[in-house]
Amino acid sequence: MVIKRALVTGGAGFIGSHVVDALVSQGTSVEVLDLLTTGRRANLNPAATFHQVDLRSRDVGTLIEHTKPEVVFHLGAQSSVVVSVRDPMEDVTVNVVGMVNLLQACVTQRVRKVVFASSGGTLYGEPQVLPCPEDHPIRPMSPYGASKESGEAFLRAFGSTFGLSGTALRLGNVYGPRQDPNGEAGVIAIFGGKMLRGEPVTIFGRGDQERDYVHVRDVAHAFVIASEESASEVYNVGTGAGTTVNALFKELAALTGYSTPPVHADARPGEVFRVSLDSGKLEQRLGWRPSVGLKEGLAQTVEWLRRQPS
Repeated sequence: MVIKRALVTGGAGFIGSHVVDALVSQGTSVEVLDLLTTGRRANLNPAATFHQVDLRSRDVGTLIEHTKPEVVFHLGAQSSVVVSVRDPMEDVTVNVVGMVNLLQACVTQRVRKVVFASSGGTLYGEPQVLPCPEDHPIRPMSPYGASKESGEAFLRAFGSTFGLSGTALRLGNVYGPRQDPNGEAGVIAIFGGKMLRGEPVTIFGRGDQERDYVHVRDVAHAFVIASEESASEVYNVGTGAGTTVNALFKELAALTGYSTPPVHADARPGEVFRVSLDSGKLEQRLGWRPSVGLKEGLAQTVEWLRRQPS
């Protein structure tokens, strides 16, 4: 089932722009909402219509009223754990207040479905079992994780109260082309960018912490197929395997020809030590499986970083 009209919040951002590309490639008419706080005009698909709008403003309702999307893909967010620890109020106003504002507009304009970018890397806290299934206890360690938990709660509440269909995708650590090498989130892009510039690379903690790294192309596919079912669901989106920061450093150093040892600093507050995600439910229900292996994905990401202006 091809969606005729869609709105992607955060559609000029790293993950959102890939979701836009996937939708455009199947013939969907796409509107993009992005404040360009971290998103970039260079990421915008030329076939999409861009609107520079704050999620917290009344303009969100006006935009949805005029464009009448069938599905809203909600990826607009404050997406850094570090920033959320430094400024929890900014995190909650964007990620919770902004989301409620969006959901209200979706109900008013009878949007068929909302697909929400949640966080499998932060919701579960330090996992009791690995890889984490969706029914693992929710106990976020950072304000960012708490805001994503709140987002899921409001999605459920709007479903129960107003009948709005909503699916939350609990994403692993997404990486790939277009991730900002100068941002505060996205260790692969940050490491790769610094290595290519010959700059020191800092590892926070010992480097034995593990994350589940999933390629952005696979994540974009998960968003598209999740929009096609009418039911409200929660799905993990990951590979099921954890990779240490030290292993990432080694792989990226080999790809970039970097020979300088890393600098170690204190571990950062609010960050989980080990996590990986069980995506079996998404595979069984919708046939999703990761298609890009880590070695291939890292090579793609480094090649993209090489092409960026210094």
